[in-house]
Amino acid sequence: MTIQWFPGHMAKARRQVSESLKLVDIIFELVDARLPISSRNPMIDEVIHQKPRLLILNKQDMADEHQTRRWIQYFNERGHKAVAINSLEGKGLQAVTKAAQEILEEKWARMRARGMKPRAIRAMIVGIPNVGKSTLINRLAKKNLAKTGNMPGVTKAQQWIKVGKEIELLDTPGILWPKFEDQEVGYKLALTGAIKDSIMNMEDLAVYGLQFLSLRYQNRMQERYGIEAIDADLVVTFDHIGKLRRVFGQGGEIDYDQVALLIVRDIRNQNLGKLTFDFVEEQIEKEQLQETEQ
Repeated sequence: MTIQWFPGHMAKARRQVSESLKLVDIIFELVDARLPISSRNPMIDEVIHQKPRLLILNKQDMADEHQTRRWIQYFNERGHKAVAINSLEGKGLQAVTKAAQEILEEKWARMRARGMKPRAIRAMIVGIPNVGKSTLINRLAKKNLAKTGNMPGVTKAQQWIKVGKEIELLDTPGILWPKFEDQEVGYKLALTGAIKDSIMNMEDLAVYGLQFLSLRYQNRMQERYGIEAIDADLVVTFDHIGKLRRVFGQGGEIDYDQVALLIVRDIRNQNLGKLTFDFVEEQIEKEQLQETEQ
């Protein structure tokens, strides 16, 4: 599966981010705590260069807590300050301000040494669609300033938002990259709702979801669907889940489209518990492989 999805407003957003860098002190890069690597846009590195950055793992309430702790440690060990939050409930927001102040402490010290009074931190918030940028902004500002929605691409233009006396935020539209070379990244993003369902084959997505569960969360799949592994004949597995959950069409036969939709919704709605789709050990293995190939 090669997903290509690069609407015109996303190309424009990339230009806006690049042009606005000189206006800000720090980048707030918002990612999904369930996929801290897959939800990072590699184009962001190209655009923001050496600008100070805070990595914010949002939706921590939906992610595997053990894996989130491992990811925070992973990023910190590589010199990337990272914090985990739940913007929907406003949990962990103080850590964002504190971490930003720590990252910029040297710059603020230089300003004080020159007799300048430190001003509010100017931050640009970036991230892919549906990662929760607008919800985070509204929580930080304690006002409903940014449009929110559970569909990708809600934010379409930049806007400055004051967050108390400490921070001024520059919001940006969500930016996806032109295509996903790693098809697994595309599946992970689609499973968490970052890609519009209308461009996806839901049966393929459901099968990928089941394969992932059988590999990483077999006990959850057993509890939910009464199966430990996917049958070589996928129809058998879909029949089993369809009968278990009574997903029948008009003629009393299994409705496979609806079974696929049920599986995807179960994953998204945490009916299989808190899930993380990116694992630290897999990322380290990829990095080691890339080093040996160089």
